[in-house]
Amino acid sequence: MAIVLDAMGGDEAPQAIVAGAVEAARSSGIPTVLVGRQEALEAELRRHDIAGLELTIHHAPDVIAMNDHATAVRQRPESSIRVACDLVKSGEGKAVVSAGHSGATMAAALMAFGRIPGISRPALIALIPARTTHPTLLIDMGANADCKPQQLQQFGLMGSIYSEQVYGVENPKIGLLSIGEEPSKGNELSLAAYALLENAPVNFVGNVEGHHILSESVDVVVCDGYTGNVALKTLEGAAEFISSLLKSELRANPRRMLGALLAQPAFNAVRARMDYEEHGGAPLVGLNNTVIIAHGRSNAKAIASTLRQAHQSVTMDVTGKINQRMAALLSGSEASSA
Repeated sequence: MAIVLDAMGGDEAPQAIVAGAVEAARSSGIPTVLVGRQEALEAELRRHDIAGLELTIHHAPDVIAMNDHATAVRQRPESSIRVACDLVKSGEGKAVVSAGHSGATMAAALMAFGRIPGISRPALIALIPARTTHPTLLIDMGANADCKPQQLQQFGLMGSIYSEQVYGVENPKIGLLSIGEEPSKGNELSLAAYALLENAPVNFVGNVEGHHILSESVDVVVCDGYTGNVALKTLEGAAEFISSLLKSELRANPRRMLGALLAQPAFNAVRARMDYEEHGGAPLVGLNNTVIIAHGRSNAKAIASTLRQAHQSVTMDVTGKINQRMAALLSGSEASSA
């Protein structure tokens, strides 16, 4: 069950990408197909001890750069992300992982795999480390800037299934991100989506506000991609600011520095819990294959985590379960309208 890795995607490609694949193969036995410029990938692999590891190279001479337009994948079939998706489409792998151009990755995956019947748009899930047991899922985090109410309902269903299957959350609590908890609060989109989610086969707990994203009152937060991306970047910026401020204050005098030294184990635990490198990438759900988009600045540790995440998603057949649930819903809708 090989994972196909776009080895040319990301700020630290191909060095960090190859190193992450080696780490995942060595520690977790994950077979990986590295897609990219063969000469460059061979040179990187020679820097590691790969004896006995299931790592292969598939040559792709072209690369979609971060400043390219996402639609460039249509005219560039030999780009690493297009080749990676085509390999999975042909059955030579079970999932695609890329830290490259997220828009190009979504476009290539949509071209290769198509949408699950009943899902009008794929969505990206952000994993928010709000608790120790499992992350809160924020869906959509940027794939769809403009959404219809029915799409938010679909996001809620896919987020619920992902939370259940990957993190073992029983009957996940689904919340709709809005400007107030009352059902009457929000814009036209959220008001219409509320009514649809209320009648969906999920554990819908109603509207939630921004501060609930970091609480344990909700397992999945549903919103359009524009709102989700703003919320996510705000959380990331706040976390970086607080971390910087805390470091500055702790270094202000010797007494504080001593206290910081004593509290170092607690600081390390918090850092590990908040570290995106530990949690993997953003699943792109709603397509007929598993696709995980890693952070553009992913290092080897983050790539290894994302490969493990993709392997787990394939093992648990999350895509198949979303497909089955949507088919059952469509069948029920057809039966009720007959």
